[in-house]
Amino acid sequence: MVAKHHTRRALLGSAVAAGTLTNIPARAQVSGAGRPRLRLGIIADLSGPYADLSRPSEVCARQALEDFNVSARGWDVDVLVADHQNRADVAVATARRWIDQDGLDALVEVSTSATSLAVNTIVREKNKVFLASGPGTSDLTGAQCSPNTIHWVWDTAMLARSVGSSVLRQGGDSWFFLGADYAFGHQLARDTTAIVQGGGGRVFGSVFHPFPGTTDFSSFLIRAGSSGAKVLGLCNSGADLITCVKQAREFGIARRMKIVGLLTYDTTVHSLGLQEAQGLQIAATYYWDLNDRTRSWQARVQPKTPKLYPNMVTAGIYSSTMHYLKVVADMGVAEAKLDGAAVVARMKAMPTDDDCFGPGRVREDGRKLHPVYLLEAKKPAESRHEWDMLKVVETLTPEDGFRPISEGGCPLVRT
Repeated sequence: MVAKHHTRRALLGSAVAAGTLTNIPARAQVSGAGRPRLRLGIIADLSGPYADLSRPSEVCARQALEDFNVSARGWDVDVLVADHQNRADVAVATARRWIDQDGLDALVEVSTSATSLAVNTIVREKNKVFLASGPGTSDLTGAQCSPNTIHWVWDTAMLARSVGSSVLRQGGDSWFFLGADYAFGHQLARDTTAIVQGGGGRVFGSVFHPFPGTTDFSSFLIRAGSSGAKVLGLCNSGADLITCVKQAREFGIARRMKIVGLLTYDTTVHSLGLQEAQGLQIAATYYWDLNDRTRSWQARVQPKTPKLYPNMVTAGIYSSTMHYLKVVADMGVAEAKLDGAAVVARMKAMPTDDDCFGPGRVREDGRKLHPVYLLEAKKPAESRHEWDMLKVVETLTPEDGFRPISEGGCPLVRT
């Protein structure tokens, strides 16, 4: 029997009023006698500056359910989705309600640094599972690491080590940072400063813009342009980064400084267009055209998100959900639901492998390890179609791309 459920239009309408979106699919309402049920949650920016980055999140989680064939295993799986509005209090309230009232088993995404750090504490307190793909803060595997949390895709330390060191090698030895005024922006500037100064470069200053809501970056860009630095390091992302790049070109700053988007997704390159983005180098852990496995996965998921290709974050939601499902199958659903920390421990013990990231592993501090790719935006003439945007210029091993475990200060790490 299929229970009555809300239409997606009605859910979106109520979400605007309530500040959250909960989407429980019709299939998940069918519960035969003795059928185990899992509930997964995604809390992301669905209406703010990172909305385009987050929109394929639910599609990618559901692709994992399809590829793992949960229905044939006799499982019922709900996917709950909410907009945190870039507010930590909204994210915490949503997580608490889902865990206390709706029986949530695992959060497979909380998409920004400030919201993820707030939710990280709740998940540990409630002994559930938190798989984070979108947050940048390296504190999730550092001072605030948790036995219930795995940080899956990237972090600020990875971006600093890969992009920062690459630009430094190319002669970019003096920097000025412009970033978003919250945990992610500040930590990315700090991490990259350490790399630049450690490599013999200098940092001439930094300035942070209010987040979210800034649309005029002129005063920040003028300050950066007058600093005398060779490199403008942008410690923001999404719509903010796009606007910064466009305004920097309008004001002529791009002629005097090398603009580096320290967190630039392929989605962002697409929004900029290759005419604006050509030559831009970015660091990523996933791109749809890396190899046969990524191209095969893209072909499966693309009909479900025709206007936006998944980026490394939403691909990470697929990857982490797949690994979680493998561990739940190994442990048994009933046992897995009892102890989130035990599930995460088993996820660390079991090697990872999926079509988006290939073989990998989860480190003791909760850091998921996989290669890091330095990609360069193609010239318009090199592109075969609108999403053929990037080419690989360098591949870093997980050990070279991510912060050494000894430097993170995670209290879970045995010394």
